[in-house]
Formats: sequence, structure tokens, C-alpha cells
Amino acid sequence: MKVGDTIKFSFGKKKEMKDGKIIKILPKNVFLEVDFPNHKGKIIRRKAHELK
Repeated sequence: MKVGDTIKFSFGKKKEMKDGKIIKILPKNVFLEVDFPNHKGKIIRRKAHELK
């Protein structure tokens, strides 16, 4: 897992899979840039252990 990689992660109650581009990695958190229908380039945070 490196900056610039594209990964799939679960999102929402339906466990919908979204694609996100890693923009920043911290020891416990990962920041992803995700394109939603009404908000392109939204930045969301996920715990690093949830993505591995």
C-alpha cells in the first residue's frame, strides 16, 4: 500500500465497494480520494487496519 495506489474498500451500510486513490498514509490512518456522484474528489479517512 503506497501513495498513489488505487484500492477497493467497503462504504455505507450496504457494504458497497468503492474505488479510492491513496493520497496520504499516517501510522494509523489512510486518506483516500473518492469520486461520488455529487462530490468529485471527496477526501475520506479510514483506519489502516480496515484496509489491509
